[in-house]
Amino acid sequence: MLAAEEPSPVIPHISEVILGLVAFLLLLGILWKFVVPRFEALYKERTEKIEGGIQKAEQLQAQAEENLQKYKDLLADANAAAARIRDDARIEAEQIREELRVQAQEEATRIVAQGRNQLEAQRAQIVAELRADLGRTAVELASKIVGESLEDEARRRGTVDRFLEELDSVSAPAKK
Repeated sequence: MLAAEEPSPVIPHISEVILGLVAFLLLLGILWKFVVPRFEALYKERTEKIEGGIQKAEQLQAQAEENLQKYKDLLADANAAAARIRDDARIEAEQIREELRVQAQEEATRIVAQGRNQLEAQRAQIVAELRADLGRTAVELASKIVGESLEDEARRRGTVDRFLEELDSVSAPAKK
């Protein structure tokens, strides 16, 4: 009964296994020789690009942080300069205010002195005019009372001066 066995559908023939193994090894050799080096080159290139990108990103990050620090330093310097300028402006404003106050005080003093001088000059002028009017009036009255003409200049002056001295001596004790 076992004379001729039929080939099993599950177990392959030895020739097929050998042929399959040779084909597989041939395919593996071709892949190892041509495809794997290309994959390795691509992998290496991509790795370098990624590492270069990461390194470049880190450099840019460091540069950005450096620029941020420079910006903060410049901003701090600008704020300090602005504060100095404000302080200088306040000091200068105080100096100007003080100078203007001194000038105004000097101007006020000058105006008051000038006013006093004008008042003194006007007073002297009024006193001189009053003396002249008083002298004429006194001469006229004295001429009428005495009955003689006091037109003579020297006599008139003497009379007027004497009258004013008497008037001054009478008014001086009244002031005390």
